[in-house]
Amino acid sequence: MNVAYFVVQQTMYFAIPLLIVAIGAMYSERSGVINIALEGIMVMGAFAGIFFINIFQGTLSGQGLFLLAMLVAGLTGGLFSLLHAFASINMKADQTISGTALNLFAPAFAIFTARMIQGMQQIQFTDTFHINKVPVLGDIPVIGDLFFQNCYISTYIGILIFAVAAFVIKNTRFGLRLRACGEHPGAADSVGVNVYKIRYAGVIISGVLGGIGGLIFVVPTSTNFNASVAGYGFLAIAVLIFGQWRSNKILMAAFFFGIMKTLSSAYSTIPFLKSLPIPNEVYKMIPYIATLVVLAFFSKNSQAPKAEGIPYDKGSR
Repeated sequence: MNVAYFVVQQTMYFAIPLLIVAIGAMYSERSGVINIALEGIMVMGAFAGIFFINIFQGTLSGQGLFLLAMLVAGLTGGLFSLLHAFASINMKADQTISGTALNLFAPAFAIFTARMIQGMQQIQFTDTFHINKVPVLGDIPVIGDLFFQNCYISTYIGILIFAVAAFVIKNTRFGLRLRACGEHPGAADSVGVNVYKIRYAGVIISGVLGGIGGLIFVVPTSTNFNASVAGYGFLAIAVLIFGQWRSNKILMAAFFFGIMKTLSSAYSTIPFLKSLPIPNEVYKMIPYIATLVVLAFFSKNSQAPKAEGIPYDKGSR
């Protein structure tokens, strides 16, 4: 049972960031803007959040510092995503090229800035955010061991973000308008919906959630930030496609990839996997092999928004 508890706890560390970033991507793409800049947005959010922790960890600690860092990471991701929104919506640029440019810019900016400020590119931080046991809830048999011990507050915030985001896109006027702008922006415009504003909102939401996702991926898995989120932005895109741009399916896809990532990083603690004569490098490849397999089987039947990636020209209605 101890191994099972460990696997579930590790899966939460990896699945929750994927879930948040993929939900953000869903908002952008269902508004009609392809956002492959998620990797860069995660890097920028993690850079700002970790740097904030590095500066203030001498005076603050614990969950308060972590929550403030998440706020900083989200604001940074939202601001950075404005570059993609402006290029895609106002300039009507190719959205894939715009996203690729941001992905290339973000790690270079993080490395350059870190070296300029502190003389080295790695940003160190002390993890004071780990929760050994949640009071009361951690004492519940089985469930307490699985979900309320050896955890981070980001797990519960991530689940809350998912619940709110799923409700908003399905059951609110804003969600209806956002979906309409991704399916038939001309029809939405004809009834008074400002397509440009809705698409800006979708991209900014994806930026905010991407920034938060970058931070909460780094904190449980490392004690330094080296301008990388290990391809998690691209994995989030795979989660989005596997989840067919639908929140409930994205939830299941995120946990599937979270389990794959757990197997690749913590296989040495699982007796059955450790005993197999398989090289370490093969285990490291598991999430990315799973991505290729999933996309090969599911991308053919994708239910992407019809107007996704197509710049909207109000004068062409």
